Amino acid sequence: MKGLNKELILPGAVLHMTDFLAFENSQRFFSGISNLMFACLPLKKLNCEKIRLKRENGTEMRVCVMKNSTGEGKTVGILWLHGGGYVFGGPEIAAMTLPKHILEKYNCVIVSPDYTLSPSAPFPAALNDAWQTLLWMKENRERLGIEEEKFIVGGESAGGGLCAGLCLYARDNGENCIGFQMPLYPMLDDRETDTSKNNRMPVWNTRANRSAWKIYLGGADGVSKYAAPARETDFSRLPPAITIIGTLEPFYEETLRFLGRLYKAGVDTEYKIFDGCFHAFDITVPFSSVSRVSTAFLLDSMKKYIEKYISKEN
Repeated sequence: MKGLNKELILPGAVLHMTDFLAFENSQRFFSGISNLMFACLPLKKLNCEKIRLKRENGTEMRVCVMKNSTGEGKTVGILWLHGGGYVFGGPEIAAMTLPKHILEKYNCVIVSPDYTLSPSAPFPAALNDAWQTLLWMKENRERLGIEEEKFIVGGESAGGGLCAGLCLYARDNGENCIGFQMPLYPMLDDRETDTSKNNRMPVWNTRANRSAWKIYLGGADGVSKYAAPARETDFSRLPPAITIIGTLEPFYEETLRFLGRLYKAGVDTEYKIFDGCFHAFDITVPFSSVSRVSTAFLLDSMKKYIEKYISKEN
């Protein structure tokens, strides 16, 4: 693993043991199992209430509503979309990701849905779930205890890609309730880039990426920009963005292109690049100094963007 940050070498070697999850059959098999495992994670410290939202087709979606009212400022609403390549995960992963730190610092209500994983139904099922959750938050803002009218939308990995796709969809449908977005090391492009092809890094690599995109797109003719936001050509009027990215991960190049297009369209962006870091290093190696720096950067950037784009006084 040439060029890897020295703090990540040993954890990276251990994480390579999960490479069997890169195969399509493995992703399909372990999808439901992963969701059940995450559903068992204890969220008492996050002051979490689990509710059920009914979809139009009559099925129900599990939603985690996490709250903190001991921080500074008015209560902000955050829609957080979990990662997992669209094939794995559940909202309870918030206990191990950035939402945990956000809840420790800010007055906020974080809403995280158990959006449909792609082995159960391909795109646009996950987008539809995210959109329904956003509108539900808007309609129930006061009941949820959210004081600010504009929301933050964020997520990591596939959740970051879903975040970017949702922001596109909201803009195109005239919904302007998103103050800014936080697509962390997002999964944006089904087409391979220089960093997503021939990538053998831990956690997420070329094989895993190819398999996940195949399942998520479901063999549909044409690829929607809401599924792969890198395919969008108009980046104007999108919410400002905050993110982080490691130089050794598959999504490095597509993330920089995405940020560059936002910047050229006049959209405010703030990001930090971490040399020698693989995908989701902040989650998989949380006690490393580089992960602590990344978390501090995101929390500090959030404070600035909340003051600039969320607070009613501005």
